[in-house]
Amino acid sequence: MPISTSEAAGREGAGSNPRVLLLSMPFAALERPSLGLGLLKPLLERAGVACDIRYLAFDFAEFVGLEDYLWVYGGLPYTAFAGDWTFTRSLYGDRPDVDAGYAEQILRRIWQLEEHEIARLGRVRAYCDHFLDHCLASTTWEDYDVVGFTSTFEQNVASLALAKRLKEARPETVIAFGGANWEGEMGQSLHERFAFVDVVCSGEADHSFPAVVSALARGDGLDAIPGIVYRDGDRSVSTGPAPLVRDLDGLPFPDFDGYVAALLQSPAAADLTPTILLETSRGCWWGAKHHCTFCGLNGGAMAFRSKSPERVLAEIHHLRERFGIDTISVVDNILDMAYFDTLLPLLERDGLDLNLFYEVKANLTHEQVRRLAAAGVRHVQPGLESFSDHVLELMRKGTTALQNVQLLKWCRELGVKPEWNLLYGFPGEEPEDYERMLPLFDAIEHLDPPGACGPVRLDRFSPYHSDPAGLGMTSVRALAPYRYLYPFDDDELMRTAYYFDFDYADGRDPLDYVRPVLERVRLWSSDGPRSGLWVCPRDDGCVTIVREREGAARGTLALEGWQAAAYLACDRAISPTRLRRLPELEDVPPAELDAFLTRCVEERLMIGDGTRFLSLAVHSPPRLQSTDPVEIADEALTPA
Repeated sequence: MPISTSEAAGREGAGSNPRVLLLSMPFAALERPSLGLGLLKPLLERAGVACDIRYLAFDFAEFVGLEDYLWVYGGLPYTAFAGDWTFTRSLYGDRPDVDAGYAEQILRRIWQLEEHEIARLGRVRAYCDHFLDHCLASTTWEDYDVVGFTSTFEQNVASLALAKRLKEARPETVIAFGGANWEGEMGQSLHERFAFVDVVCSGEADHSFPAVVSALARGDGLDAIPGIVYRDGDRSVSTGPAPLVRDLDGLPFPDFDGYVAALLQSPAAADLTPTILLETSRGCWWGAKHHCTFCGLNGGAMAFRSKSPERVLAEIHHLRERFGIDTISVVDNILDMAYFDTLLPLLERDGLDLNLFYEVKANLTHEQVRRLAAAGVRHVQPGLESFSDHVLELMRKGTTALQNVQLLKWCRELGVKPEWNLLYGFPGEEPEDYERMLPLFDAIEHLDPPGACGPVRLDRFSPYHSDPAGLGMTSVRALAPYRYLYPFDDDELMRTAYYFDFDYADGRDPLDYVRPVLERVRLWSSDGPRSGLWVCPRDDGCVTIVREREGAARGTLALEGWQAAAYLACDRAISPTRLRRLPELEDVPPAELDAFLTRCVEERLMIGDGTRFLSLAVHSPPRLQSTDPVEIADEALTPA
């Protein structure tokens, strides 16, 4: 398997250094590049290794048409693995019984696809062999010593199918795999079953993959390189976990030139709006303390590390100047809270007019949301997941239902689009958790609805996966589609799968009690916000609340004096005890305040959890400066 220097030198123009080709196969997202490949290319070049990147997913989109490609990639449920299934015949040959089982058990029974949709998927599948022939014919493979495949989500079977054909045509080419589908035990299992795969880089491959290429070029062994699986005769040998990259500032700017070139050259991509990727941190500071029970992100790399704000700012300037794209999606699992005082003010100062996406926690303050908006963060994924305090506690989210609504309201005010899903089916939840959500949904229909509503998954690397019995799950098995993708026995599928099916230890079926919520969310999500609820403060201390409902006349309500002060103070969830610290409420009898708050809840102007109240009207116009009257009152009571 070592690459001899004499072989490399004998190639025309090759010299003595190895050459690497990195590939992104279908079904990858077409609107964004691969960050992993974009980082590996400059890291290889630092090590003196020439590297090219090809985004072959664009080629496949030209074969099948952009509409069909995007339908398979984003229009079908990704846990159906329809994109992977289309390439199974190219990898294994004809398996009519297996394919019939997939169509019946997965497409029809689980996902209830119509016959014309199944036929459409079959038409896409008919192009797969022709596409792979095109890949072999359109690349000068003899120019490369190592070919590396990145594989996440539904890229695995297409990548394996091409790797197998390439190995048959050029046995001397070293085939390497990496990406989320090959992390940990999954990579070891796949390496054992597919003998044409030479090396697997598991976890963070920033250092391991360049080390592998350099060792192969020298003819050295691979046993001293952590984070890989390599072949020793007929054995698959794992060298253990990869070390974490601690100094993120030491990483190069990612190279997305190959992606942009493919995007511009592909007729199929003419109508796509591209997004550039940015990494500002790795790991999860919340998960390191309280790992959310259902979260399988990060694998063995939960430790949180972030780039310096100066480095992030420099990278953003580089990406904009290099590619002329202002839409930037940050791939971090969670925003570094220190950035509110460091990075975000720098972005606001520079006035770059960005369209940034970040994942955040839901328990942000109004000032923090304002800073996000001012810095150019237009989209956030706050991980709301539920509006039940009990269910959120089962998740270990560290947030409450009122905080989730509070964030939706402030995002609406400040022009930040929240992208969130509603999950159900957590072991230990109660039907009452969902019964109490129904009136809440009626009260917040003026806020942004979830993008989807679905059952909780059991993912590899999550607490549910490491301790299913202790958390109320039993009969854990690989998600049903895997048996149609890989000809493995049940034990091997358990090693290969990232997603799992399970039964509840108490035998429950969540659909028995969650159906009314699903129907209510379906209506909310399909129509979007169907009403408006605004609060407009006046200079005289009074407020006007405006309600707009579809098909109804606009209604207004004026609040004066202490009632106006109380409503504005409930802009964040607050208890009546703290409300009474306001100077305007000092002389208001507690019963009178309680009656006002109760009436606001009945009129759906507020919601409450029994101890705290939250006003629901969105400030109009948006506040340019965050003010909290209760905090101001608290400061006034604090001795100097």
